[in-house]
Amino acid sequence: METNIDDMTGEALGYAMEKLFEAGALDVYFTPITMKKNRPGIILSALCKLEDAARLKKLIFLNTSTFGIRETTINRDVLDRDFIEVEVSDETIRCKVGIFEGKIVKALPEYEDCRAAAIKTGASFLDIYQQAIAKSREYSVFF
Repeated sequence: METNIDDMTGEALGYAMEKLFEAGALDVYFTPITMKKNRPGIILSALCKLEDAARLKKLIFLNTSTFGIRETTINRDVLDRDFIEVEVSDETIRCKVGIFEGKIVKALPEYEDCRAAAIKTGASFLDIYQQAIAKSREYSVFF
């Protein structure tokens, strides 16, 4: 779903985004645009499952100034997801893995785990993150 908005504050838009995520939106984002009379505005875009569309549409009408919403049905393919754990500097880092045709094809370390390990060990966040990526390669096929 999309709508153009040129008369709301950033705080109000942020609140609308929070409500949409709480209600099950898969993604919500703002794109800057120029509207009539050269006014700055945004496109509010919300991606959702078809069964959640009516609920999210209601939230957009109630929490934004819009008078209309454009709807488009699209296909969405996603990798199966799971988690693995790797050890970095004697700290456990969870990595979200994407699985395609039964094989792990990508792994991304969890931010909070890397942050906690960096604070505890005194290493940089980037060093912890990169080490976790390197360790996760032992599980993956495309790295």
